[in-house]
Amino acid sequence: MNDMANSPMTSSLPERIDFNTPALQRKRRIRALKDRLTRWYVLVGGLAVLAAITLIFFYLAYVVLPLFRGAELETREPLAPAWLKTAQAPLLLSIEEQNMVGMRVAANGEVVFFDAKKGDEMDRVALKLPAGTSVTSIAEDQPGHPTVALGLSNGQVLVFKHNYKVTYPDNKKTITPHIDYPYGEAAMNLDPQGRPLEHVAIVSGDDSLLLAASTGSEMLLLGLTQQENMLTGESTLQEERINLPQIADPVKAIYMDPRKQWLYVLNGRAQADVFNLNTHQLNGRYKLLDDASAEVTASSQLLGGISLMVGDSKGGIGQWFMARGEDGEPRLSHVRDFKLGDQPISSIAPEQRRKGFLALDKQGNLGIFHSTAHRTLLVENVAPFAGPMALSPRANRLIVEQGGELRRFSLSNPHPEVSFSALWGKVWYESYDKPSYVWQSTAATTDFEPKLSLSPLTFGTLKAAFYAMILAAPLAIAAAVYTAYFMAPGMRRKVKPVIELMEALPTVILGFFAGLFLAPYVEGHLPGIFSLLLLTPLGILAAGLIWSRLPERIRLSLPAGWEAAILIPVVLATGAFALWMSPHLETMFFGGDMRLWISHDLGITYDQRNALVVGLAMGFAVIPNIFSIAEDAIFSVPRSLTYGSLALGATPWQTLTRVVILTASPGIFSALMIGMGRAVGETMIVLMATGNTPVMDVNIFQGMRTLAANVAVEMPESEVGGTHYRVLFLSALVLLSFTFVMNTLAELIRQRLRKKYASL
Repeated sequence: MNDMANSPMTSSLPERIDFNTPALQRKRRIRALKDRLTRWYVLVGGLAVLAAITLIFFYLAYVVLPLFRGAELETREPLAPAWLKTAQAPLLLSIEEQNMVGMRVAANGEVVFFDAKKGDEMDRVALKLPAGTSVTSIAEDQPGHPTVALGLSNGQVLVFKHNYKVTYPDNKKTITPHIDYPYGEAAMNLDPQGRPLEHVAIVSGDDSLLLAASTGSEMLLLGLTQQENMLTGESTLQEERINLPQIADPVKAIYMDPRKQWLYVLNGRAQADVFNLNTHQLNGRYKLLDDASAEVTASSQLLGGISLMVGDSKGGIGQWFMARGEDGEPRLSHVRDFKLGDQPISSIAPEQRRKGFLALDKQGNLGIFHSTAHRTLLVENVAPFAGPMALSPRANRLIVEQGGELRRFSLSNPHPEVSFSALWGKVWYESYDKPSYVWQSTAATTDFEPKLSLSPLTFGTLKAAFYAMILAAPLAIAAAVYTAYFMAPGMRRKVKPVIELMEALPTVILGFFAGLFLAPYVEGHLPGIFSLLLLTPLGILAAGLIWSRLPERIRLSLPAGWEAAILIPVVLATGAFALWMSPHLETMFFGGDMRLWISHDLGITYDQRNALVVGLAMGFAVIPNIFSIAEDAIFSVPRSLTYGSLALGATPWQTLTRVVILTASPGIFSALMIGMGRAVGETMIVLMATGNTPVMDVNIFQGMRTLAANVAVEMPESEVGGTHYRVLFLSALVLLSFTFVMNTLAELIRQRLRKKYASL
């Protein structure tokens, strides 16, 4: 018997471990508390992010919403001053800048200045008309210029200006109106025969004056030029009379553009004769209305004097201006139409600071329009019938004289320039040959139209992102696949941090490098750059082919997963060879200058800062984002799937394409969308490497302007609360909405991919 048989048997069991000691219970309670706190922390953090994005969205919408509101008209108490009951018929109504003083010019040549709020008479001036004459016609200079010309019954013209002096006696603002005669108090003789001037027009400058008038079917034109003697300081006026062809039909109105280039004569029922004032020749005779039963009843010029607004007897208003036709010659072109009602248009009043205008018809219906936006902002009845009206320079006060009363209105119309067609459609701007997409937010004066099309900015954003993703996506995904699946762990630990370190580079440095070094270098080595893009993959394939043909002893000497190290000198040598061949290729095939060959022979515009430079620079910035996320997704594929596939006889390549990539496809797709979002929202690289020109051209050698870069550049110079300011917020809202929609679609696709390949 052995010792075990003789050993006593114990009936007691080993002592059990107690998992319910006070210390362990306390530890479990602490861990459960930490889990709950972490869960709530993550939940609150996620909700806070969603709330922040929602608040940003609503704040942008709050700033943008006033852009799409129409005009508002508030009726004030009408005024019926005593002096108005005895006054003769008005020829002109006007309001000064501060909306405090109004001016009324009567048919007898009497000017009355009155309080615009109370109606009381402030001053009465009798214009210095020649004895025995009366006023037969009146004309104002361009909107914003307080110069008025009176056509007299003796063939003379009297020119005066109404000015307003602001003083502060006893700290009280006081406006004193007065009449000036910039060209002398004596009337100027326009018609030597002394016939009444039925219509008159005026264009004044700093040292010149141009007067036009009509009497019967004859056109009269007088130019005055002021010259100053440098020695004596005396000023003299030189006259120049211009003879023009006679008009066949009765004249309705005369207009001149401020550049003194065109004279518009509206005559007949609906006809316009345009004269070239440089050549004194007839440019053409144009039919203004297609409807034979309609005729022109009112007309006016818009701010800047380029556009001619023509109202007809059917309640329509047409916009016309000179534009070059298909033959290259300037022609009076019909641009757009507006509709007030079905009653004849009685008067048209242009704004003095914007391309808007007001129209009044025979039934007293008032319409507020904006030409560039092609927008009808308000149609409202303001009077039983039509009457003379005056619009203040700030376009916030309106006066209509009717039945011995001055009907007053307060007008609110802050953002008429914005409409869907002006933001996204082609717009025919003044002096342009055809409709086009243009972003030009600022100009030297307010005479120019605001060009606020978001189409070139959106196109530029997508173009920059497209060219960046073309370069970045294949390189980043291929690098991620190789690093996660084929590369040795030791090499992966060195390569992955280096690539991710690229993400920490400031984008302003990349943009600075791209704009100052890369752009001129690419311009001077175009054949080498394109050769580099073609030869690099061929060089890698050739290196792989040569490596596979080497003796097994040499191939096995390199540890598995370190093959990529051999490609470094191959890529460097291929790049050096391509750049070395660049001048020789340029001389051999492109006459020594590839850029000149592209521009002249191919007819392709070449800008130094273009989409190619953006693709190279921004692709370099986007690659780390895509690589890091895609590499983590591929590396996280369970090894059991890989080993199982290999065990069943699949090759490593088959395993990669049919198992690993499909399983990691949600992460790879997320990487691409995050990279796309980074490219869409990039600011500094596209700002410094594209020329920042808002053009719509798919040409890779053309620059662009993106939404993000435009907001960064123009937001500091925009007026807070102005139209430009709110349109920039609108572009930010468009960018946010685009990103939100793209990310939502990406998440839906990612969830479907995860659900589809989760069973692998």
